[in-house]
Amino acid sequence: MAYNYKTLSVSIDQGVAFATISSPPINIMNVDMFVDLDQFTTDVEVDDDVRVVVMQSADPDFFIAHYDLNTLLEVDISQEPALKTELHPYHIMCERVRTMPKPTIAKIAGRVGGGGSEFASSFDMRYGVVGKTKVCQMEVGLGILPGGSGTQRLPRLVGTGRAMEIVLGSASIDAETLADWGYLNRIFKADEIDDFVDNFARRIATFPVTAVALAKQSVNNAELPLQEGLLNESLLFDRTMATDEAQARMKIALELGAQTREKEMDIDQLCLNIGSALEDKA
Repeated sequence: MAYNYKTLSVSIDQGVAFATISSPPINIMNVDMFVDLDQFTTDVEVDDDVRVVVMQSADPDFFIAHYDLNTLLEVDISQEPALKTELHPYHIMCERVRTMPKPTIAKIAGRVGGGGSEFASSFDMRYGVVGKTKVCQMEVGLGILPGGSGTQRLPRLVGTGRAMEIVLGSASIDAETLADWGYLNRIFKADEIDDFVDNFARRIATFPVTAVALAKQSVNNAELPLQEGLLNESLLFDRTMATDEAQARMKIALELGAQTREKEMDIDQLCLNIGSALEDKA
């Protein structure tokens, strides 16, 4: 699939799509960037050559600054606001990132704010840099509120009280706090984040597509009532068990020494060796 955009460059390596944002001077999310991100997420969702998505920035200081205020000022406000019956296109894009059957990872090495943070918070995992990564939902300070899913995603990520602090404070939150609160999975030194995230993404890309997709779906089901989530978990587990790849992988695991003390002490590597052993048998 051809990935050609104005504000994004895309490369695919070992099943991982690395999408790099570049819209100088500070990666403001203008109309061009929104169109690119919307189209990219639509394209990559159905690309069978891509198993994992990593979003990153060419600017070491900004992931996405925020949504373009000039664009917001052009919105027609002459009509009385009314409850809509369909999701806004921005919400649809963010939900696509959250629900697509492949893992999505945001590598946030610098600042992210407003709609950029709402987009980033839709990813399955987020990683940051010590002393560099900052999140600012500045909307209330501008007289509005986070309208691109922030008031709904942040409480699910960090809890209601902390979400209130982020949203109502309109102030930057540092990387250490973001990691402590659960907005960021982990934080790294600037020269360490690429190695970890890129290798982690490539690791996931070696695992069965069906197992990864259904595991992601099941984790997202944690937002359902517990009993409903558990019933769905059983269904999805049974669906993975029924795949030929699962049956083959469990047998190979035993052949490679799974359930022995020596191999269980290095189970991380054994999980990778299963794929190699299957290729050798093919």
